[in-house]
Amino acid sequence: MVVILENESSSLPASASPPGGLRPRWSRTYRPQTGGVVLLLVPFFWGADVRRRPVRSHSGVGSREEEDEEEKDWEERSDEAEEEEEDDIATGEGGFLSIPAERTFFLVLLLLVLAAVQSAAQQGKRYNVMDFHAAGDGSTDDAKAFAATWNATCGDSCSPTMVIPGGKTFLLSQIRLDGPCKSPVTVELDGKIVAPNSIWTTAAVNLLTFYSVNNLTVNGSGQMDGNGDIWWTCFNQKKCHVRPILLAFASCNNLSVKNIHLKDSPDKHMTLFRCSQVQVNNVSVRAPGDSPNTDGINMAFSDHVYISNCSIQTGDDCVSILSGTSDVIVTNSTCGPGHGISVGSLGGDGMTSLVERITVSNCSFSKTLTGVRIKSWQGGNGKANGFLFENLNMTDVQFPIDIDQFYCPRGNCPAQDSAVAISDAKFINIQGTSSNPEAIQILCSQSVQCRGIYLDNVNLTSSSQTAQTRATVSNAYGTVGGMVKPHVQFLGA
Repeated sequence: MVVILENESSSLPASASPPGGLRPRWSRTYRPQTGGVVLLLVPFFWGADVRRRPVRSHSGVGSREEEDEEEKDWEERSDEAEEEEEDDIATGEGGFLSIPAERTFFLVLLLLVLAAVQSAAQQGKRYNVMDFHAAGDGSTDDAKAFAATWNATCGDSCSPTMVIPGGKTFLLSQIRLDGPCKSPVTVELDGKIVAPNSIWTTAAVNLLTFYSVNNLTVNGSGQMDGNGDIWWTCFNQKKCHVRPILLAFASCNNLSVKNIHLKDSPDKHMTLFRCSQVQVNNVSVRAPGDSPNTDGINMAFSDHVYISNCSIQTGDDCVSILSGTSDVIVTNSTCGPGHGISVGSLGGDGMTSLVERITVSNCSFSKTLTGVRIKSWQGGNGKANGFLFENLNMTDVQFPIDIDQFYCPRGNCPAQDSAVAISDAKFINIQGTSSNPEAIQILCSQSVQCRGIYLDNVNLTSSSQTAQTRATVSNAYGTVGGMVKPHVQFLGA
């Protein structure tokens, strides 16, 4: 907001004088940046002067000389008062620009009104899918209405919001919402989005995709339901080779996803591909523990991803961090059932992989396959380094700590010499129980050994309370600080 002070006398003729002893002060011109609107505050700094000129008597009482003497005395006192006021203004003793209290209050009130107007303008227009002929009955395909709403929202240059209202259920088939948009966009998801309860595609697609949309916020109390049960049955019967993903973001920078609920995706629930500066906060993901490949949050070729306060229960990885990803933090979240929080798998089909600077902290795991895991295929290339796993709680987890350079979920993988090099992985303050006696597993390639593994203050006991836990370590260099249970023996130690 620009404030310009102007001398009020410039707006009056030289001969003009305010009536009734009123004195000019100044006017203020406010130019809020709201599409060129200029609001002029009229010169409200005109106020009655308390030093009123004496009224001449017309009653004939008193001499003319007495009246002239009285007027001269008033003018002298008025000049002295003006000099005192100017001194007060110069020294700051006159208060807020020497404006009387009632006028100061009026100024502050007007400033607050202007701020409210500017804030409302910045919030932008709201585009409700119901105004674009969405049915919201759960049985009519609302994909066209969503697309029309998105086109209007994305084309608005004043930070608009696309509204998916609560109390409605919106059936969607495959839909992709493309950018770039003219300004930051918010999608307010308070209603329920459902996928068709059928095998509705034979292609590798997503139910809802945001593509190339920067400065996007998806927020609300609503839910997306993938109706995945029919797909899991089809997959287990080896009839469905590809299944749709529920929610996908591709090439979206400065992305925020907050408070929404994802449920029963046919495949992965949320994917991030080539996204940068991402925040995922207070998102819940729910799918049965035996649902195949239903990762909670999956990312690849992305960076600076911050996941916090999420609750994820799935049939696969709660969070999966794939090749090309760096600078990821997962914190204050819960995982289980599922396969834990995993880096990889990396190096499949002989590919070169790179993952760097991954932190998992202050998370809890319950009845998961693994807790924190780094997994890679034999025959791959590249490197995975810069890991910090700290302040983690494990409850009845099969493999709480797992590094596996021989990942081979289907078995019978041929031995190969090359591998993704894993280094600089720290496991600190990890407590809890393991449902498998082998609580720590660090299995590294003989040709590409793991290096820089560090464990400190690790205490993993058996869930059965009768068996002893153990650690299996091969081809790994590392150190131990503080208590570590079960005992770990590294190469060269």
